[in-house]
Amino acid sequence: MASAAEIRQQKRRQRRQLDEAEQCRHAGQLAARVRRLHAYRRSRHLACYLANDGEIAPDGIIEHAWRHGKTVYLPVLAPFQPRLYFAPYDTNCRLIRNRFGIIEPDAHPSQWRQAWQLDLLLLPLVAFDEQGNRLGMGGGFYDRSLAHRQRLPRWRKPTLIGLAHELQKSPTLERRYWDIPLDMIATEAAVYHVR
Repeated sequence: MASAAEIRQQKRRQRRQLDEAEQCRHAGQLAARVRRLHAYRRSRHLACYLANDGEIAPDGIIEHAWRHGKTVYLPVLAPFQPRLYFAPYDTNCRLIRNRFGIIEPDAHPSQWRQAWQLDLLLLPLVAFDEQGNRLGMGGGFYDRSLAHRQRLPRWRKPTLIGLAHELQKSPTLERRYWDIPLDMIATEAAVYHVR
């Protein structure tokens, strides 16, 4: 079995090799699938991300959410903490680069939400398997931000849906004790219901 680092390297390379037309087609197909999900339709407060490094783009989902009166949030890095908060994001939002060079809203911490305050969290991943295991970039920010799901197993918020290109699917990924499994994974080709 390949190591997490090897899988991460391979899957990042594969998604970066998709040309612009494939990226756009995948993003459109993904948005259509997510918009049909009950978890998306019933959500009022949802967090997403801005695509980076070949990630599948959730732009169509974000625009649809805005048109339907949903409040959209993007992850922000907390200073001096290895975890994420979520800041409101709209068309008038001022964006800045965080310490990793990733774009995030320039919002006052009083506007931030914690993950458990959201209905739905659409998160990027590098690799996934059909059991709901996810391999991220390796920083553990999402896992630490979602640790309440391990401590309080009956707490179901937010619904966690990983977004990826189908080519990022792996047969099996090792689950470590700190990993927070996903509820679903959505790609341009399918939705994998885990729980």
